[in-house]
Amino acid sequence: NAEKAPKTVEMFLKNARSGFYDDTIFHRVIPDFMIQGGGFSKAMEEKKVLTPALQNEADNGVTNERGTIAMARTGDPHSARAQFFINLKDNTFLNHRAPTGQGWGYTVFGKVTSGMDVVDKIAKVPTSNAGPHQNVPTTPVVIQSVKIISDK
Repeated sequence: NAEKAPKTVEMFLKNARSGFYDDTIFHRVIPDFMIQGGGFSKAMEEKKVLTPALQNEADNGVTNERGTIAMARTGDPHSARAQFFINLKDNTFLNHRAPTGQGWGYTVFGKVTSGMDVVDKIAKVPTSNAGPHQNVPTTPVVIQSVKIISDK
């Protein structure tokens, strides 16, 4: 949704075109919540991110509904760089409420238009802890490559 989250979409497309997301994994899978990926290798090594942190665009009116794609971030609302997540249900508590540390929310920048059945299958894989990371699939769920088929 380049109209509602222009900087986020621009950064995501830049990462995708550069091959950044190729051979990354969905490293965090929480059933009935979300699946997160785009930042770790199969060996659970964090990839070096070349893009700068983004100004949070969660105040764009787009909400964290089932099937939407949003940027992951740290506790700093303006720290999203490459990792993203797909909402498995409507997660209204992740929406923008106020321009404060607790209220910023998570920027929704896209939506799964086909293949939600695959997302739901990923949500059911067995998980465990891997070092300091929780909810890691016991068998890596690999994003082999990302291809841009349309910039719309």
